[in-house]
Amino acid sequence: METNNKVRIGHVVGIKMDKTAVVAIETLKRHPLYGKTLKKVVKYKAHDETNTCKLGDKVKIIETRPLSKEKRWRVSEIITRKEVAEVKPQEII
Repeated sequence: METNNKVRIGHVVGIKMDKTAVVAIETLKRHPLYGKTLKKVVKYKAHDETNTCKLGDKVKIIETRPLSKEKRWRVSEIITRKEVAEVKPQEII
């Protein structure tokens, strides 16, 4: 059985809510008259049941039924993890 749910790929920009990740989807579009490339960023709140998403992760989100007032997406999979260097506070000084 195949579903016609929408699928988007974006980066996690917020994880402060419980079981929710804010995912930013970036699209590029040419201006019809001037030809300049315009960048449009749309943020979606996606359901992350296990709180596994971290800031900067590249994730795939899929459309689902309404889960709350603003959540209509859920995290399907984490494509790549954000590489974060582990630096101790003493090394910075």
